[in-house]
Amino acid sequence: MLNKIDVVIMAGGKGKRLMPLTANTPKPLLKVGNKPIIEYNTDLLASYGIKHINITVNYLSDQIIAYFQKNNPHQIDFNFIKEPKFLGTIGALKLNKNLKKDYILVMNADLLTNANFEAIFNNFISKKGDALIATIPYKVNIPHGVVETKAGYVTDLKEKPSYTYYSNAGIYMFKKECLNFIPENIFFDATDLIEVLLSKNKKIINYPILTYWLDIGKPEDFEKAQEDIKHIKL
Repeated sequence: MLNKIDVVIMAGGKGKRLMPLTANTPKPLLKVGNKPIIEYNTDLLASYGIKHINITVNYLSDQIIAYFQKNNPHQIDFNFIKEPKFLGTIGALKLNKNLKKDYILVMNADLLTNANFEAIFNNFISKKGDALIATIPYKVNIPHGVVETKAGYVTDLKEKPSYTYYSNAGIYMFKKECLNFIPENIFFDATDLIEVLLSKNKKIINYPILTYWLDIGKPEDFEKAQEDIKHIKL
């Protein structure tokens, strides 16, 4: 099934929150355990039979390109999309003329996950969505009774309820025609595209990731990754 999708890894960011680690090394090449963050993702994609991967690059881009020219055990056909300026987490897709397939998987390069991409794609197809956002469920337990009101009147009383919220996991699937809503040559995030699609009444699917997932955004996330990699299979 995954031979029906194009894959884009977004690796153009500066990683400002991880300075000084990213002063001379792009965040996707920071090592977790014995290999760079981004390589965990290319290895995972390769395990699903993905043979062609597009990578958007900007900050210290030559290092990322050089790394994969020397380290490509799965013989993946890499296509590097060099941004002329920072275009956000999805704006660079307008530069890519190699997206030929009907569906596109887009993911951030700074994630550690063992998410099941085949299950995500099958869910997307079965629900006939225009786009999909992979999410991380967060359960919030309220330690007190919650009074629900409307116009000053009590409508319900819930004793110590729990609520589940969903946080964006930085993994998306889109029908190819969704890319028509990305503007040319301006900073544009994947969340901006989702908002446009919602305004057009497009069908957006939520897919909760229930396996391991970590966004390496801050120093404490990077430290956690170093510990997690000792016992999490990726």
